[in-house]
Amino acid sequence: MNALADAAPETLRISMDTKAVIHVGEYSRGGRSRGIVAVNALDHDMCPKEKLVPGGILEPVTGKSFLFFGTHYKTSDFMADGIFLWWEERKQALSGVKQLVINLDNGPECNGHRSQFLLRMTEFADTSGLCVRLIYYPPYHSKYNAIERYWAGLEKSWNGYLLSTVGTVLHRAENFFWKRTRTVVRLLDALYEKGVKVCGNAKTELEQRLLRSVTLPWWDITIHPEQVHL
Repeated sequence: MNALADAAPETLRISMDTKAVIHVGEYSRGGRSRGIVAVNALDHDMCPKEKLVPGGILEPVTGKSFLFFGTHYKTSDFMADGIFLWWEERKQALSGVKQLVINLDNGPECNGHRSQFLLRMTEFADTSGLCVRLIYYPPYHSKYNAIERYWAGLEKSWNGYLLSTVGTVLHRAENFFWKRTRTVVRLLDALYEKGVKVCGNAKTELEQRLLRSVTLPWWDITIHPEQVHL
């Protein structure tokens, strides 16, 4: 499916994932400093001043990357809002795209059973006018998701610095290049409630919008857009 998506002129494939919470403070992250004098850092983070939740979207073919950092919980709505932010940033340059293929792992925020995430993806399909196809990697295979290599490069880049403030985290992220392309960074300062899900008739209606693969119903889901009347 990835090869077919990359070869189709009106299809864009993106790779999406979140990472572990970043404790903002003067903490050692096991990296290497390039300075002559070693950087002094704390060896534990028992009482972090602030926390940031990193989410990312990578366009594997071009190497364009988009990071969104949340200040609250990592939820389905956090991931969906990240996609909306990314599309606002890229839609003008991607005006010829008709289908979006999204590579995802089976994390609890976005898997094929997570009704709130699927609901938000139908909203995204409707507002963007894109056909959205969710392609999942099976458990313990998320390392094949392209963005994992991006995360590894980013962590190697910034682990030698003191991520002591939110501004420093954003600055280090936006100064990271992947395939010679600078990362675009946004802050999502919103409150997210855990455990939000779709129930009853609303869930039945949602399922009618989802075209699940006959052979892999939880791993391959297509959502066609409906016209939105504003």
